[in-house]
Amino acid sequence: MAGSGRPQVGVLALQGDFREHLMVLSELGADAVPVRRESELDDVAGLVIPGGESSVMDKLSRTFGLAEPLKARIAAGMPVYGTCAGLIMLADTVLDAINGQQSLGGFDIAVRRNAFGNQLDSFETDLEIPELGDPPVHAVFIRAPVVETVGPRAHALASLADGRVVAVEQGNLLGTSFHPEMTDDYRFHQRFLDTVRAAG
Repeated sequence: MAGSGRPQVGVLALQGDFREHLMVLSELGADAVPVRRESELDDVAGLVIPGGESSVMDKLSRTFGLAEPLKARIAAGMPVYGTCAGLIMLADTVLDAINGQQSLGGFDIAVRRNAFGNQLDSFETDLEIPELGDPPVHAVFIRAPVVETVGPRAHALASLADGRVVAVEQGNLLGTSFHPEMTDDYRFHQRFLDTVRAAG
């Protein structure tokens, strides 16, 4: 860790839009580094798991020997923020996982991977999130999951107008169905970094 003022945080860089997260975290004052192997994971105080394809990310994390170390760090309380596929990776239960797909777990939630169907693969909406204050968060959804069940250890931060939960928090874990790195509103990344600093 590079000191409390500039925490060293990782972005899981096996697949997906990890470059965008690295850029946002750097802009917010973090020492942001890509994580592809266990030795790199050992060096970071927190981790972002980006959007991408959750089943591919799962296979690659096991191939690269990262899955078990990741599970151990999550269980030990490392702050982790998962967006889209990253949220799926953190969920204890994946309701429509493909055959053999595993998650890292830790988040007391059940998610559905392909929640919106082909006609709503991608859409944008504004979300009122009391914890983040005004203005509403402009959220970009791309083949997004939803949280179908929020267990007693987790709590919902944001829901769509129809009640489906799209942002959750549990201790040092944060998750969104949408992609804040694709907008210029970085309040979720800032919330994650505040958690990293508090845990450090």
